[in-house]
Amino acid sequence: MTQTETSSAYGALASPEAITAGLGEVGYISTPDISMAVYLAQNLRKPILIEGPAGVGKTDLARSLAEWLDVPLDRLQCYEGLDESKALYEWKYGKQLLYTQILKDRLNEVLGEGDLSALTGKLGDFEDLFFSEQFLEPRPLLRAMQQTKGSVLLIDEVDKADEAFEAFLLEVLSDYQVTVPELGTIFAQVPPIVVLTSNAVRELGDALKRRCLHLHIGFPDAARERAIVGARVPGIEASLLKQLVAFVQALREEDLRKQPSIAETVDWARALTLLHVEALGEETVRQTLNVLLKYESDIAALENKVGSLARAAASAP
Repeated sequence: MTQTETSSAYGALASPEAITAGLGEVGYISTPDISMAVYLAQNLRKPILIEGPAGVGKTDLARSLAEWLDVPLDRLQCYEGLDESKALYEWKYGKQLLYTQILKDRLNEVLGEGDLSALTGKLGDFEDLFFSEQFLEPRPLLRAMQQTKGSVLLIDEVDKADEAFEAFLLEVLSDYQVTVPELGTIFAQVPPIVVLTSNAVRELGDALKRRCLHLHIGFPDAARERAIVGARVPGIEASLLKQLVAFVQALREEDLRKQPSIAETVDWARALTLLHVEALGEETVRQTLNVLLKYESDIAALENKVGSLARAAASAP
């Protein structure tokens, strides 16, 4: 596929400004850096490697791109021990076994008479049939290559996979192709938009990083966080939105085992809305703090600070 044909498949990605506006239509509040990375990735045909704390919108960027562009999202969740068969393809062994049993029942009828060489040739034809595309079960990497209208390929938490799997990815990310030994090399009909995410569980190799555009997404400032929560929790009162975001921003300044992410801010906003809270108060914060903080040690560490933090957030300008 030519560069012109590829571009036409993702024609909405016409400029960083268009990307910002388009993502906003599906509730993703982008930044100039994020939109520029998406724009360059598409035009340079490079994957985006997104790093940053958990829950800041790395995975959600891929989901939102797929939703906005109206293309499939093919997601590969990485973990230790992930291998090619789980990421690329598997054979439909149950179907192969069924067909083998049918063939066995009719073996004499199918093979007929003949010398050993001829019979071996006939069996070889059936072997080729059993390892054809109709018996192939595509996994996320292969499925993304087969999409005729393009797709977003999300390789989530790539840092959790082994180094051997990281090396395997290089063929996919370099040439947008995968190799199935029984079928040969399969080229992407429309190269997917590839998004890799990492939470820095381990250091990624230089070879992988060279093939990607790097993007770091950190915790947002107060204005962007208010915009994100407002988009995800429609109808929330402006005064409550301002107060809860101010509280979360202050919370991230504390020495915590895990700082609350954007996802947790959104969950907290939904919880407060469900409880019909109109303004932050110390008692309400204490009762719902477990929505924001995931470790009891963090909740205990804030025991004597919750009141002052809540009062400061309630009077935030």
